[in-house]
Amino acid sequence: MERTTQRDLLHAREASLQGLLVAGLDGDADAYREFLQQLSGHLRGFLLRRLYARPEDAEDLLQEVLLAVHNARHSYQREQPLTAWVQAIARYKLADHLRSYGRRDALNDVLDDADELFAHAQLEPAQAQRDLGKLLQQLPDKQRLPIVHVKLEGLSVEETARLTGLSGAAVKIGIHRGLKVLAAMIRGAR
Repeated sequence: MERTTQRDLLHAREASLQGLLVAGLDGDADAYREFLQQLSGHLRGFLLRRLYARPEDAEDLLQEVLLAVHNARHSYQREQPLTAWVQAIARYKLADHLRSYGRRDALNDVLDDADELFAHAQLEPAQAQRDLGKLLQQLPDKQRLPIVHVKLEGLSVEETARLTGLSGAAVKIGIHRGLKVLAAMIRGAR
């Protein structure tokens, strides 16, 4: 019964957002403003879950996604599911952001005298998180996303399957294979 309620809630949210967008496309400025406001809340959660290592980037990326949605609104086909359309835009923007972050990170040299500036106790968790983030970025989405959502964020396999569009079995397989690849990467780095 609870599962049906969750599904009904998702369908109601989809219908509400879609109705607001369609009304906005038909000239209702108040409906369009409400669409963007409601969409912001949903996208913020989507982005924060994926930017676990850099949550401070979520608001800037949220604005980029909203701007992209606004600029592409004429391409939305009314019979198409809204969430799939918006999620595709958000994923492209997120991928662009992560790629640019990786390039910026590669251009920054670590200070040679970092030991003098920072205490080891403060530096080690940040380095470990950065290193894990770099390793995870090398994995394909089918492995990286299940590991991030289930192992790092604590979501269930079912929640991860819904978020990623993978089956529950594919999520479990992705975790297993991804952890195996990560272990091999770590062993190779030593």
